[in-house]
Amino acid sequence: MWDKIALILLIIGGLNWGLIGIFQFDLVAWMFGGADSLLSRAIYIIVAICAVWCISLLFRREAVREVN
Repeated sequence: MWDKIALILLIIGGLNWGLIGIFQFDLVAWMFGGADSLLSRAIYIIVAICAVWCISLLFRREAVREVN
């Protein structure tokens, strides 16, 4: 369950970075009162924690499945 939540939040964060890169539009900052607001910063921190969590997916045996 935690893996899926982390992955979903990481995808949302990646899409936000895509918006920043392509359109120079930060959706999180726009929704929560600017990049310096406490809520925006909390969301950025949560996404970063999810990214660190998802690194562990690369090294887990059960995450690697062979298709026969």
